[in-house]
Amino acid sequence: MRRLTVLGATGSIGVSTLDVVARHPERFQVVALAGHRQVERLAEQCLRFEPRYAVMADDAAAQALRERLRGQVATEVLSGAGALEQIAALDEVDTVMAAIVGAAGLRPTLAAARAGKRILLANKEALVMSGGLFMQEVRAHGATLLPIDSEHNAVFQCMPTAGQGGVRRILLTASGGPFRRTPLAELETVTPDQACAHPNWDMGRKISVDSATMMNKGLEVIEAHWLFDTPAERIDVVIHPQSIVHSMVEYVDGSVLAQMGNPDMRTPIAHALAWPERLDSGVSPLDLATSPALAFEPPDLDRFPCLQLAFDALRAGGATPAVLNAANEVAVAAFLEHRLGFRAIHRVIAGTLHALPHRSAASLDEVFEADAAARDIARRIIGALA
Repeated sequence: MRRLTVLGATGSIGVSTLDVVARHPERFQVVALAGHRQVERLAEQCLRFEPRYAVMADDAAAQALRERLRGQVATEVLSGAGALEQIAALDEVDTVMAAIVGAAGLRPTLAAARAGKRILLANKEALVMSGGLFMQEVRAHGATLLPIDSEHNAVFQCMPTAGQGGVRRILLTASGGPFRRTPLAELETVTPDQACAHPNWDMGRKISVDSATMMNKGLEVIEAHWLFDTPAERIDVVIHPQSIVHSMVEYVDGSVLAQMGNPDMRTPIAHALAWPERLDSGVSPLDLATSPALAFEPPDLDRFPCLQLAFDALRAGGATPAVLNAANEVAVAAFLEHRLGFRAIHRVIAGTLHALPHRSAASLDEVFEADAAARDIARRIIGALA
């Protein structure tokens, strides 16, 4: 039996993880859950799975959860960033689902790595911000890192079992989001609700906007670089609107291996939970005879300039990817709050990267210093644009 901590339990990945877990009670025990400020949803999860610990973002949310659970379960309710690191490194836990969105997920995911856990990585920012440092901790402490993003999980499944023998390049697929065919002039006035209406996937609002700008794919390129020790020159992105082929690996002999399935995050989650075995995820089988025709096309960088910014940040190295990520988080938040136009997101990111020359990322402190500086500059740029 695997004993789990789920960081980000109330988000879409966390909910899907617990759905898979509930299908196999003989194989998984939930020890700890973390849920930011969604008290009611985390309370329902605690009542169902009876974890030893539950963590909320702050004291007020934690107290509300305690009151909601009083007299029903013996779950100990904690709060704050330190508590997240605590439940990620618990002795009785062997597996950590790292699904906290954004930079906030970096420290608890690092804590899991330093404790030698099996990490199911859905928090791409951990590698985007501090890829070299993070992978060093994974190796030093014998942690196991399994990707949850559908694209990276697909690449993982298509890679050779040992090393990278014969791999020519990695092909990450992207749906193109809701604006793949929208006239460029109309993108200036799209709303947050339009940007979050993804045609294939049910995701949180921040990641949905990232998909609409294709920054999500840019962050995945940086993540793939670290996960598979592959340079930017051997990572390509291809638009695949049907979201059935989740990614591909091309070999030097001309073979291309693709991982396919219905667009449901329970598939990669179940793969990582059971790896190297397989288990039922609850996802309906893919029926190729009735599926739509599969189409592929190159990304339009005029439509998706954030993708080019991400490739440039990866090649620049150092703390530049952390700067990219921080500026994007601030810009997307401003867009979702109706303080910034959709097409201005990439302008804020580009302006922040221009204002911050190459910075070192030799320590976690330097990474967070770059992150803080980038957020400050991005907010100033947004204020000037407003």
